[in-house]
Amino acid sequence: MASAVMRLLARTARLSAWFLLFLAFVFILPSLAHLAIWTNSDKPASWHQANWSSAGILPDRPAPDNAEIYVFSARTGGLKGAFSSHSWIVLKRKGVSRFERYEVVGWGRPLRKNAYAADAYWYSNRPVIHHQITGKKAEALIPLIDQAIDAYRFADRGDYVIWPGPNSNTFVASILRGIPGLSAAIPSTAVGRDFPSNGDWFGRHENGGLFATFGGYLGLVIGGDTGLEVNFLGLVAGINPNTREILVPSFGGVRF
Repeated sequence: MASAVMRLLARTARLSAWFLLFLAFVFILPSLAHLAIWTNSDKPASWHQANWSSAGILPDRPAPDNAEIYVFSARTGGLKGAFSSHSWIVLKRKGVSRFERYEVVGWGRPLRKNAYAADAYWYSNRPVIHHQITGKKAEALIPLIDQAIDAYRFADRGDYVIWPGPNSNTFVASILRGIPGLSAAIPSTAVGRDFPSNGDWFGRHENGGLFATFGGYLGLVIGGDTGLEVNFLGLVAGINPNTREILVPSFGGVRF
């Protein structure tokens, strides 16, 4: 009996050691490497010294003919920016010559509309468009996005939680996941996107795979258009053969 217990303990110790090595090489070391790069890059000293103006990606006055949907993201500020990005949604309705920006922030009432220019820098970090829909499809989807924004459950003061969520990326991810036919996603650096905003800890992913999550601290997505993603404390590692990307924690998607 004693020898069986000793063998079990030895096997458990070996498995624990392999697990710690996996975490170190897949999650911790890449994140530390990106932290070193981030720390040595030029950044504003504080939020009021940062650039929050338009990056000039979208026109000042768009043509009213088409409806448009954009999903933006940019690295966030401070040390958080070494690990995470901030995401938001931009809508342009047909017949209107202006953009509407929707996002969640960590101060005051979290859900904001047009707090910044649609394509503004975020803490001086230039945004990028991760998804774009125009024309008839955008026109049909915008009312559904409006409904999803109105129904977002973490929109009251005090609901925002910087980690593991619900935060700004939880908001955008929940909107995108809740609308059939939208087929959009935010980057793997969007910490908080895997927080279970609808309360489901396992089920079918919007991209066709299966997912399991433990409150946003640990999770797995496999199959469908996603490939394989492992979430550890908000950091995401994985591989997506469909987009030919390796997801490196803190760095994001790397094409191969």
